[in-house]
Amino acid sequence: MNENWGFETKQIHAGQEPDPTTGSRTVPIYQTTSYVFRDTDHAADLFALAEVGNIYTRIMNPTQMVLEARLQALESGTDTAIGIPGALAVASGQAAETLAILNLAEAGDHLVASASLYGGTYNLLHYTLPKMGIQTTFIDDPDDLDAWQSAVQPNTKLFYAESIGNPRNDCLDITGVSGVAHQCGLPLVVDNTVATPYLIKPLELGADIVVHSMTKFIGGHGNSVGGVIIDGGNFDYGESGRFSNFTEPDPSYHGLAYWPALGNGSFIIKARVQLLRDVGAAISPQNAFYFLQGLETLSLRMERHFSNTQQVAEYLNAHPKVEAVQYSGLADSPWHSRLSAFGQGRGYGSVPAFIIKGGVEAGKKFLNALQLHSHVANIGDVRSLAIHPASTTHSQLTPEEQIKAGVVPGLVRLSVGLETISDIIEDLDRGFAAS
Repeated sequence: MNENWGFETKQIHAGQEPDPTTGSRTVPIYQTTSYVFRDTDHAADLFALAEVGNIYTRIMNPTQMVLEARLQALESGTDTAIGIPGALAVASGQAAETLAILNLAEAGDHLVASASLYGGTYNLLHYTLPKMGIQTTFIDDPDDLDAWQSAVQPNTKLFYAESIGNPRNDCLDITGVSGVAHQCGLPLVVDNTVATPYLIKPLELGADIVVHSMTKFIGGHGNSVGGVIIDGGNFDYGESGRFSNFTEPDPSYHGLAYWPALGNGSFIIKARVQLLRDVGAAISPQNAFYFLQGLETLSLRMERHFSNTQQVAEYLNAHPKVEAVQYSGLADSPWHSRLSAFGQGRGYGSVPAFIIKGGVEAGKKFLNALQLHSHVANIGDVRSLAIHPASTTHSQLTPEEQIKAGVVPGLVRLSVGLETISDIIEDLDRGFAAS
């Protein structure tokens, strides 16, 4: 790959050469579980990590690897010492964030997270990880850098946040929060699902690890579930002094100490050969192929998403039945200037939310009247989508927790699609007329 290629070129070509056996221009789907070893020595070397190669598709697959290399390039991730991509594709976005956290934190550990999170992530941190002995302190105001620093404990292993909060639509101060994290000897993990690397590259702003639900914008067509972890390769796990799981020998790999042996990129290698090996949240080759197809048009789709969303947000902001709009593209948003700088004016995301007058009942009537918008629990589709977060995606949160996440009873979240903008607005008019 030419490192000077632009984003649009990388999203089409990075990580792939024509298939050496057939000459196939499109990435082949290697729909296989396993791979034939040359001999017993070859098999032993692969299992001992003395040689890099395919063993079993749960751990590595050629189709998946092209996807991983392409996302590494688009997110400005690291190379690895053993020549595999600095990214790891897994079964879902939820799997990606879980494995990223478990790669750093173990029983008895602690992390600090923004409270402005997707509901499933909040549940993971608040309910499931404590069952594994991992506690979370939530920061109600992610812009309060002192709060992040004050929350750090001797057993803290990471900071976690979303680049654009879902559905609060706040833009994380990635540079500021990462600065605090690094002062404390901690990595910052950023979920970049809503922004996509076309809008924001957290690794270039100070983050250390990026995760995505590829199900959303990377795929873009609502046909596949998958996630990815991308390693920035800049965090020093040895210097920090907090990560014995990186600096001490791993008995499951003949005493390999990941950081001393592998350096930059050791995070993603450990996630692959230890966690993915044992937890097994692998992505299928077929879904990896679908995500590659989606990536080829990512920039084009995002441009249209951004354009349509800006018009929808301005329409909502002027509507008499709307109390407030949560969208950083509006000039009066507290995060407008920050996202303008991070995104260099390309856009402000495409998942706006608004509070409808009349609360829950008005919101239900609005949603039930929509015809073009699909009422689904997803975002990032080419189709326009709508949902009521308080009763669905964030329903497991208490009312107080919902408020911290930017969810009130009358909140409606949209995912603005690629349809003709006049048709989108007409459908929203239909919803408001019914409310």
